[in-house]
Amino acid sequence: MRSTLPDDRRFLLWGIPGLSLLIEATMLPTGPNVHWPLVLMHWLISLYFTAGYWLANRQLWRTLLARFPSPAQTPRRLWALAGLAVLVTMATTVVLVLPLHVLLPEWFALSVGQLLKSTRFSLVPTSAVLTLYETTYFFQQWKASHHQAEQLASAGTQAQLDALQSQLDPHFLFNNLNTLAALIEPGNAPAQDFVEQLADVYRYVLLAQGRATVPLAEELAFIETYLALHKARFRNNLRVEISVAPATLARHVAPLSVQLLVENALKHNVASHEHPLHLRLTATAAAPATLVVENTLRPRTAGFAPGTGTGLANVRRRYELLGAAQPVENHVAEGKFVVKLPLLFAPATLLP
Repeated sequence: MRSTLPDDRRFLLWGIPGLSLLIEATMLPTGPNVHWPLVLMHWLISLYFTAGYWLANRQLWRTLLARFPSPAQTPRRLWALAGLAVLVTMATTVVLVLPLHVLLPEWFALSVGQLLKSTRFSLVPTSAVLTLYETTYFFQQWKASHHQAEQLASAGTQAQLDALQSQLDPHFLFNNLNTLAALIEPGNAPAQDFVEQLADVYRYVLLAQGRATVPLAEELAFIETYLALHKARFRNNLRVEISVAPATLARHVAPLSVQLLVENALKHNVASHEHPLHLRLTATAAAPATLVVENTLRPRTAGFAPGTGTGLANVRRRYELLGAAQPVENHVAEGKFVVKLPLLFAPATLLP
């Protein structure tokens, strides 16, 4: 998971001077000899130390965030931050005191006791600054996750509507009802099977609603039923090969994403006795695990409008929202249209 570092320019612009003023207010010299030049010098020294501690620990925090960016790694990052912040503050104290010791040795001693005292005092504002960064980052990630969940829900809803209104469109129903009419006879077992398969298809569509992902095994079982309906119409004009490694069946895909690819192949390509449509689905456990859907590319010249690509774009966006390690890829090679869907490890778990 990539981390997006918060924009802390305002923190730097206002935080460093503001914190140095606050520290100076707690240590303001008193007495008859106090005058504005002395107060100004104290504040400039406070600003010098505040900027040094702030920037050093800010760099530490950014380094640890790059190393442990995911929410699951937050405890490790915080423990590392707690330990290393002490060391960084101690080292920064020495680096900051050295030049001042040369200029004002009577005020800035290099004794161990004085350095430890300065370090202990500086750990309080340093802890406050690091807490501010962690809190800001947490709310930034929370907002991003919330927005991502909303987008995923919207994409999923659109996918369901597409499946019900477009992918399982009136052409599909009309063609299969004609097929059903030709099959139905008293005691005709194929007709009964066809009706049951048609019911299974719509049952799966309804059950898939509201689910971010489904196991590949479930999606493929649905695809086999879905293709069985089409083969009743296309017969030997549609030739299907499914070769999936058993180890990949527990991986997840976006529901109806494979169906959309299969439907696109059927809608936009010729499937005839002279030019049968070859459809092949393969998946291997080798990293990166993907499901490859490929079909012979022979676009129809009539019957269906040319594809707009919106369906595939929707699938690509859904996988992005699901946090897939690899993007959805498609290309044309050797007269075949090939799409690669990344296989996910588990259902997406987004903040509500």
